[in-house]
Amino acid sequence: MFRLFPFALGMVVAASAMAADKPAGPVSGSPAALASNCYNCHGTDGKATEAIPPLAGLSKDYLVTALKEYRDGSRDATIMHQLAKGYTEDEISLISDYFSQQKQ
Repeated sequence: MFRLFPFALGMVVAASAMAADKPAGPVSGSPAALASNCYNCHGTDGKATEAIPPLAGLSKDYLVTALKEYRDGSRDATIMHQLAKGYTEDEISLISDYFSQQKQ
């Protein structure tokens, strides 16, 4: 029993040290990876061809505003208000920048 204690303590210390080195910011660290969550409805790279509007080529400011309005409930939505609640300010900026740079 007492032989396991130093091992377990070492594991806790190592795990704490690794967690402390984790950089702050978006979970994925990649704008393209964050934006890929939108592909199911808005098409690959935001190039929708159906009833859901495309995102590719829209201005970053427009997209940031829209996502924040969905998140705070001031813009009507069927599902976007729920999805937008999961994004931080930094993630909204990254996603919006990504789609604004895509060709229509």
